[in-house]
Amino acid sequence: MSIAKSVVTGIVYRAPEKRYTQNNVAVSSFILNIGEREEVLIRVISKRQNLEEIVETISKGEKVLVEGRLQTAAVKMDDGSEKRIYEIDANTIEKMGSDTSSSSKFGTEEIVKFESDDLSNELIGEDEIPF
Repeated sequence: MSIAKSVVTGIVYRAPEKRYTQNNVAVSSFILNIGEREEVLIRVISKRQNLEEIVETISKGEKVLVEGRLQTAAVKMDDGSEKRIYEIDANTIEKMGSDTSSSSKFGTEEIVKFESDDLSNELIGEDEIPF
């Protein structure tokens, strides 16, 4: 059952593996730990060919961002009990590096610099603001 669109970040708990359906469609999956203090595991499934290249480069312990459709599935355990698992059918997968220098381009320094720029006052006049 599909629940909603979701975006999560986490650490790869189990490295990706690729399997094929009966119709010879490649399905890659890996387990992602999204918990900070305790383990909260989600299976990430990728059926899209455009994600195949990134999934092949992911390894255990890396931090990734996953965007896709959150869904639940019921699985029968060996003892006969039923366990509910959560999966994300991925649309986008991105590696997140530990180097923060590339993400500082859009930090607060750039925003403050733009707001204090003399040209920003000329772009929108007082009479053009609707409220």
